[in-house]
Amino acid sequence: MSKKRQAAPTGPPRSSALKKAGLLAIGGAVLVAGIGVGRIAYNRAGRHVGFPAPNPPEADAEVTHADFVGAETCASCHPSEYAVWKPSTHGRAGGLPNTGLVKGPFNGRPMRFRDAVVTPSTTPAGEFVFTVVQQDRPTVVFRVDAVVGGGYMVGGGTQAAFSKFPDGTLRFLPFDYSQAEHLWFCQARPGNRGWLPITPAIALADCDAWPPTRVLGSSERFQSCQQCHGSQIEVTFDSVAKRYDTRFTTLAINCESCHGPGRRHVEIAHSGKIDATADIGMRALATLTKDQSLDVCFQCHSVKAALEPGYLPGKRLQAHFALKLPQLLDTIYYADGRTRVFAYQEGHLSSDCYLNGSMTCVDCHDPHSQRYRDVNNAPLPGRFDDGQCLDCHASKGGPVERHTHHPPASQGSRCVSCHMPYLQESSVGHEVRYARSDHTIPIPRPVYDTRLGIENACQQCHRDRNAQDLEAQVTAWYGQIKPHPTPVAGLLAADSVSDAARAAHTILSTTDGHAMAAIAGLGRILRRYATPDLAALDGETIDRLEQLAASTDRDVQALALATLHLLQGADPRVRRFLVREVRSLGPEDSPVRNRWAWILRVRGDAFLASGDHAGALAAYRKALELKPDDPAVWRSLGVAYTRMRDYGKAIEHFSRSLALRPSQPQVLVEMGFALMQQGVLDRAREAYRQAIAINPWEPAAYANLGVLELRDGALRPAVTALEKAVQLDPGLANAHFALASAYAQLGERGRAAASVQRGLEFDPTNATARRMLDAIGTP
Repeated sequence: MSKKRQAAPTGPPRSSALKKAGLLAIGGAVLVAGIGVGRIAYNRAGRHVGFPAPNPPEADAEVTHADFVGAETCASCHPSEYAVWKPSTHGRAGGLPNTGLVKGPFNGRPMRFRDAVVTPSTTPAGEFVFTVVQQDRPTVVFRVDAVVGGGYMVGGGTQAAFSKFPDGTLRFLPFDYSQAEHLWFCQARPGNRGWLPITPAIALADCDAWPPTRVLGSSERFQSCQQCHGSQIEVTFDSVAKRYDTRFTTLAINCESCHGPGRRHVEIAHSGKIDATADIGMRALATLTKDQSLDVCFQCHSVKAALEPGYLPGKRLQAHFALKLPQLLDTIYYADGRTRVFAYQEGHLSSDCYLNGSMTCVDCHDPHSQRYRDVNNAPLPGRFDDGQCLDCHASKGGPVERHTHHPPASQGSRCVSCHMPYLQESSVGHEVRYARSDHTIPIPRPVYDTRLGIENACQQCHRDRNAQDLEAQVTAWYGQIKPHPTPVAGLLAADSVSDAARAAHTILSTTDGHAMAAIAGLGRILRRYATPDLAALDGETIDRLEQLAASTDRDVQALALATLHLLQGADPRVRRFLVREVRSLGPEDSPVRNRWAWILRVRGDAFLASGDHAGALAAYRKALELKPDDPAVWRSLGVAYTRMRDYGKAIEHFSRSLALRPSQPQVLVEMGFALMQQGVLDRAREAYRQAIAINPWEPAAYANLGVLELRDGALRPAVTALEKAVQLDPGLANAHFALASAYAQLGERGRAAASVQRGLEFDPTNATARRMLDAIGTP
């Protein structure tokens, strides 16, 4: 199972931020996207040139859970497809736990952390459970209610477990199992060593998902894996029942995950008229274009930026997600498209087979059996068979050793050994094998690969030879190594240019026809020209950005527009150009505008994280110009002013966000904090209680209410609220510290010391807390 955090800028984990930023920093909220208001450019007469109001979004398909019929219904008319799908990796991708599906040994043998013992076992009723025992803590038992993954991947497959929590979410438990290596491991917190086998050398709190906060399905409130690990997953908050509703058809990847909802198709088939109409009630996947076909797979097999919630198969993927923009969140790819940190198979978009050919996923992978086939759909005997490549590259096959310079039956004569080697995901580390085939389909470049830190294909077999030796051998066989594509070469050349303007020219002159390189290049320009509304940006760069703004790729188009807007939005000529472009978007207004605003918010986040408040405000104001009624942007403005300790403006903008969307408990928490800093305790208390009334599972609301009561001298109410906060999220370090303060003032030194120690598990470098512990002493 792949468990890299997906890009979800509209809803990062609030509780995680509270642990990192401190209880009194922002009251549990995450600084996400968007700040400010105000327009800054003028027409020739000096009057303000505003952007037109957003067009109503193009009607999306009306899809609900009732439109999905399940794979078993499909089987009645399509038995052969169902028969090969059922035992496939998609058909066995996950589900409710049973002895045939669960891979880890639930045999009662304990896993020992430095500070905890976790025992996987089964109950007399046949349930799979993890029992967690920590010193001086109540024993906690997590029942496994779902598993995802089956350890099927050749490069190292894993399985994860989820448990249903009282709030209705299914939460990922931090005890993964590697089928390939037969060991339990956990994913360490960012900054640690990736994935770590569970041993007494690590503490339970070293695991990123402890306490469990990541949920199955997409949620604006929680860190999540989006909808990838199952079929038709939805997570919604029921405002009447006051809990989350997690629904899915199955945790396998079923027919309708790819084909879309089947209800109309079944109705037409049962009517007896399906052979008499061109409308079969669903898209015929065999008729899709190259990019449409890839989008079917990229629903799951890519890192995505979330633009709009509520996606289900059958809706327009590109209206809900941006597939190329996550590069702006983190440098997850190298210039040539290969994985730098953690990614899936989207590297294919940088391959020659995509850029200069028509290759899609299903040219090699049978979509029903997940077995391998050639371009003519003929089955191949195995995953490493050369037939996948030789149908297009026939000249390389006769005889094969003339091209490979290796014996025909050897591993070195397999196409994929050199052009699609398995590479360990770098963010995973090297303790647990998790390698994935390189879908950029590169040629071996031993010296270049080694310089990047990538294990080159040659060295995977020839470990006794260095990169220079291997490169000399490649050159002796094939002559000068083939240059990178021009857009990639431009990116690489720009990295060594110190002058930002020259670097921009180098990048922008070479991006045609390569959307991933264009995104990477524009991202570099944003980072190098890091000042909004530059006094001057040279005309050549502006002209090229305007050309890219006409791209047919929405991600490239939006990024070019956002770059112009951020760097030169105050220039009257550029401003007029931007306004004209917005007016010309037509039905593309919503997807392009959403991307454009998302990019500005991401840049604002980066400015804010670096302490550049002015830059953040400028970026967020520009996002608000595009989406003036977006409550998330107004909220982020409030968060930014909170960071600046301008609590009056923070309250003003939180209030505007709440006026646009009243049911936002996290915004109420943030506004309560600002009110508390102004000494308006009654209104702060009211805001926290209103947040709890909306969502009684919101730990930050209880934590901040407890701090307020503590500040007001109401120790028992403080203890009640803070105990509730750490019950809902035991990882809130500062809530533990505040609870310790309340206990200490009540004379309960033992409880005070225990609370400090629990907080230090999640914030071990907190010097104030350590001084508090010294002052409390050992009871």
